[in-house]
Amino acid sequence: MNIYKNKHFSVKRGDCLEIIKEVKDNSIDLILTDPPYNIGKYSTGNISFDWRSDINNDIAEWDWQEFEPSAIANQLVRILKPRGNLFIFCSYNLMGKWHEALDPLFDTFQFMVWHKTNPTPKFYKNGFLNSCEMIICCWNKGHQWNFSNQRDMHNFFESPICMGKERLKDPKHPTQKPIRLLEHIVKIASTIEDFQELKLMRYFLMPLLID
Repeated sequence: MNIYKNKHFSVKRGDCLEIIKEVKDNSIDLILTDPPYNIGKYSTGNISFDWRSDINNDIAEWDWQEFEPSAIANQLVRILKPRGNLFIFCSYNLMGKWHEALDPLFDTFQFMVWHKTNPTPKFYKNGFLNSCEMIICCWNKGHQWNFSNQRDMHNFFESPICMGKERLKDPKHPTQKPIRLLEHIVKIASTIEDFQELKLMRYFLMPLLID
């Protein structure tokens, strides 16, 4: 259903696998999506401490539903404009499946790395911190970028995880992405020209992250 609409954009909430069928062919400049990682089965559960708040390793129920990138790959290609870009947040366990599904459909299959400056700590020092997430990037020849300088062209973005007022608390969202990161991708990889509209979209990105 529509939860907001103006002359520049609309925001819808619903099952993306169904809503995408309503989108016209070759009509989207940028697809930026954060599908399930299917990492719930690897979780070791919450970690309790006497001297600080518990570390929450719970994964939402939707992450336990098996997700196959091949099930949506053709729809993503169908709605994307020839000059458009595709960005997909991804975990290590699905990278191969995404490559298998998308590499034959695009001229270029690359990735970005989001480095979290304040990842969840590992007090027992028994492995690497989970401080990086992958973002798959796909495009075809003739696609459009809006790079303004060399720094924008790095496939590496560094920022804290969601903090303060931006962090959803009721309900908590286990995979929430910081708006600063989303804005960066929208700026460099879409045709948006009115950045006032992008600032307005801040207020409507938050409810999208809930679902």
